[in-house]
Amino acid sequence: MATSTSAVVQAHQLVKRFGAFEAVKGIDVSINQGESFGFLGPNGAGKTSTMRMISAVSHPSGGTLSIFGLDPTVQGSQIRARLGVVPQEDTLELELSVRKNLEMFARYFDLPRRVARERTTELLAFAQLSDRENDKVDNLSGGMKRRLTIARALINRPELLILDEPTTGLDPQARHLLWERLYRLKREGVTLIITTHYMDEAEQLCDRLVVMDRGSIVAQGTPRSLIDTYCTREVVELRFGVDTHEVYFERLSVLAQRVEVLPDRVLLYVDQGDETLKAVHASGLAPSSALARRSSLEDVFLRLTGRTLVE
Repeated sequence: MATSTSAVVQAHQLVKRFGAFEAVKGIDVSINQGESFGFLGPNGAGKTSTMRMISAVSHPSGGTLSIFGLDPTVQGSQIRARLGVVPQEDTLELELSVRKNLEMFARYFDLPRRVARERTTELLAFAQLSDRENDKVDNLSGGMKRRLTIARALINRPELLILDEPTTGLDPQARHLLWERLYRLKREGVTLIITTHYMDEAEQLCDRLVVMDRGSIVAQGTPRSLIDTYCTREVVELRFGVDTHEVYFERLSVLAQRVEVLPDRVLLYVDQGDETLKAVHASGLAPSSALARRSSLEDVFLRLTGRTLVE
């Protein structure tokens, strides 16, 4: 991956071991200032181990890593003072008010009380929670709690914000509101590192990303470049209303660059979806349903990491 003199994170041949198990297997990553960078991968891919090293809470087992040009193994506290971390699970004080949650967290950064109050007011407005500042956190919706967790991570005005599955479990309206908040942060120059299982979220939020699988980086680039490299322009989905679709593989394989047979449908990877649909019907096949769509990052992800569930 290309490096930059403005890189906030630089990793070269980064390794993380737990005993004999190698969770991260010598990856290279460079994340530039003001960039929104994504880490995608199935469970067990090594994303969490990588995030913990970048957060300066877990030491690398091998390779080199610098954050803000600092060595996390000896300058971890200096690095953490400039970070904001949004964990996958909200860890808010449920019995305290929304405002008190923020003001209390400010103490970890030794902010003067006046500064803590001012920043809390600013962040409540940013998170659209000003009208709920005196409510107990336990009374908030899931989306409100998530916005509060992000606001809390910003109390020290971090230069780098690390978000682990920021919108998991949220409804579409709450997800889009969080996306808009993150866009604002990026425009203000905050560097974002995001892990997510939502491919549409990665396409929307990430300037660049890597796909990890079993501790290694298997692909990297912009969302668009990954789609162009690893997938066709369009995908045709066919359903035939039968128990098995394998019987159609041979007849369909001549119509597409790649054919994938799933239990409930057949996917044809092609450049012209509408033309392919015409060819399907001209061949005498009569699917019960047919859909031509643009290829997506999810198609790339599943091709690179497989469809087998990893626990």
